[in-house]
Amino acid sequence: MSIEELHADAVRVLEGWRATSDEAEQGRVRTLELLADGPVAMTRAHRRGHVTASALIVDDAGRVLLCLHGRLGLWMQLGGHCEAGDAGLAEAARREAIEESGLPGLVLDPEPIDIDIHEVRCGPADGQPAEPSVHYDVRFLLRAPAGAREQISDESADLGWFTPDALPTPLASGTVRQIAPALSRLPAGI
Repeated sequence: MSIEELHADAVRVLEGWRATSDEAEQGRVRTLELLADGPVAMTRAHRRGHVTASALIVDDAGRVLLCLHGRLGLWMQLGGHCEAGDAGLAEAARREAIEESGLPGLVLDPEPIDIDIHEVRCGPADGQPAEPSVHYDVRFLLRAPAGAREQISDESADLGWFTPDALPTPLASGTVRQIAPALSRLPAGI
């Protein structure tokens, strides 16, 4: 998809999504306000903020895969910037998760589980120094196939599977909030 098509997909997804919490609803409204700036809101060039996509990967045991972000030193879900060529916002989350986890065969739930808006320092695509910005992070659920083995990428210091009652510290903002909506979508008995 072009950035214009990716933008249209993000608007469609968020206009049709029923948020999973009050915070997620506030994030949905604020993200749609940002998207009113046009397709540039999908890119790092939009310095006041831009839409990102991430995914919480869950296995059949109900464990979540988190990464220890190499630059931030915080445990979080996998994800990042949308790119021209992504086949939609949810597919951007899947692409990022595969790149960062090395897990093939991830099954995507195309309906968001959460939106978290947070300040970051991220560099523009041209490699210039990082500047303050805001990520409007739309989060999705990915199911890992049985027996999948993760591989640490250049962006992560570590990867680990955790049960919701034994999460690592320190956690990035909004990490815990997305777990309940993700687990609620799993078949009963998992």
